[in-house]
Amino acid sequence: MFDNGNTAAAAAAESSAVSTLKLRFEQVKSLLQKEFGETVYRSWILPIEATGLSNGALELSVPTRFIRDWVKSHYADRIRSIWRQHFGAASRIDIVVAAKKPAAPEGREPVQHTIAPYERPSVANENAAAVENLSSPLDPRYTFQNYITGPSNELACAAAKRVADGEGAPNPLFLQGGVGLGKTHLMHATAQAIRARQPNRKVVYLSAEKFMYQFVRALRTKETMSFKEHFRNVDVLMIDDVQFICGKESTQEEFFHTFNALIDQGKQIVVSADQSPAEMDGIGERLRSRLGMGLVATINPTTYELRLAILQSKCQLLNRALPQDVLEFLASKISASVRELEGALNRLLAHADLAGRIITVESATDLLQDLLRANDRRVTVEDIQRKVAEHYNIRLSDMHSPRRARPVARPRQVAMYLSKQLTEHSLPEIGRKFGGRDHTTIIHGVRKIEELCAADQALKDDIETLKRAICG
Repeated sequence: MFDNGNTAAAAAAESSAVSTLKLRFEQVKSLLQKEFGETVYRSWILPIEATGLSNGALELSVPTRFIRDWVKSHYADRIRSIWRQHFGAASRIDIVVAAKKPAAPEGREPVQHTIAPYERPSVANENAAAVENLSSPLDPRYTFQNYITGPSNELACAAAKRVADGEGAPNPLFLQGGVGLGKTHLMHATAQAIRARQPNRKVVYLSAEKFMYQFVRALRTKETMSFKEHFRNVDVLMIDDVQFICGKESTQEEFFHTFNALIDQGKQIVVSADQSPAEMDGIGERLRSRLGMGLVATINPTTYELRLAILQSKCQLLNRALPQDVLEFLASKISASVRELEGALNRLLAHADLAGRIITVESATDLLQDLLRANDRRVTVEDIQRKVAEHYNIRLSDMHSPRRARPVARPRQVAMYLSKQLTEHSLPEIGRKFGGRDHTTIIHGVRKIEELCAADQALKDDIETLKRAICG
C-alpha cells in the first residue's frame, strides 16, 4: 500500500522548496533592479521566473526567445554571480522559453478567432492589393547591411532583426530615440527584409501623420469600414513617428482598436517615436499601456566610435575616400544627429568633386561653419546643472545626490525642467545624469515646476534668467 503520509510530506517539502526558490530569486531580481535601473528591470529582469534548482543548475523561464537570448548574453553571468554570493554556487544557468498566454485587454474577452469579426477571408483576398497600396515607399538605401551598430543602438537593431526573422520577436516593438538617430532607417530595413524573405506577408509602413490623414479622409468620405478592413488585414503594421497622434483623440481611438485587433490575431506591430510611451503627453492611458506592453528599445545618442564607423562605412558604400583626420574631425564635432553627420560628409564630397581639391581639416572647418556653430551651441545637461547650481548657491554634487531637502530638491527640479526644455535627451537619459534617477522622477520634477510657474512669478522669472544664461 502507498504511504499517504510520506507522499503528502514529500509534496509539502517540494512545495516549500519551490516557494523558497521563488522567494530567493525575487531577492536576486530586486538586487538586479537596483544595479541596472528601472528600464532594464522592466524589459528584461521582471519577466524572468525561477522554475527549478537541480544538481547546482538554476533553471529560469522567460516568455520569448528574444528575451532568452538577450538575458543569456547580457545578464546570465551577473545572475549567477549574485546567486553564488547569497545562496551558494550555481554550476550553470539554464534559461528556457515558457510563453504565457497573453492577457485580454481591459474590459474585453480573449479573442478566439484569427480573423476579426467583420472580415471574411474572401474580402481579405480581394483587399490584398489595397493593403499593399497603403504603405509608403521604402528607401532601398536603408538596409540592415549598412546600419552600423554600437552600444547606443545594439538592442534596437537586434530587436528589429528578430521582427524581420519572424520568430521570437517582441510584439509590439517600440523604437524610441531622438531626431536623426536611425529609427526610420531601422523601420525601412525591417520592412524590406520581411518583403524579401517572406513576399506573401502583407507589410504596411507609413508615418503616423499619413495614418491620421487616411483616417480623416475615410471619415469624410464615409468609408471607415473599408479603412478598418484594409488596416486590420495586414501581417505587419509599422507606424513611424507615432508622437504625431498625441492630442488627436479620434485618431488615437482608431489606432487603439486597430492595435488590439492585430495583436489579437497574432500580427506584428512596430512603432517609433522620439519619446517612450511613459514620456508622451496627450496620449490616452489605454494606448500608452498597449504601446509599452512589448519591448521599448531606446536608441541613444551616438558615441564617437560609432560616428567614425558610420562615416567610414558611408565612404566605402560610395566608393569614396576622405583623409582619416577629416573623418575623425567630423566624428568629434558633429554629435547630435547621424543625419547631420552624413549631410556634412556629402557636402565635403560634393565640394571635392566641384573644386577638384583634397579636403583637409582646415577646409572642412571653413565649409561646415554653420553646422559646427550649431553643434557648438548645443546645450548639455551638465551645462544646465552647473548654471542652476551657481544660481541657487548649491553644490554641483547636489544635482546627483539623494538629498531631498527643499533648498536642494527645488533647484534640482528646475535643472530637470530646463534639461527637458533645452536638450534633445530623453527622460531616461536625463535621469541617468541626475544620479541614476528613474524617468518617472524626472516627469514629476518637470510637472512640478510647470505647476509652480503658473502661480509663482518669481520662479518663472528665475527660469527665464537661467535660460538666457545657459543659451547665451
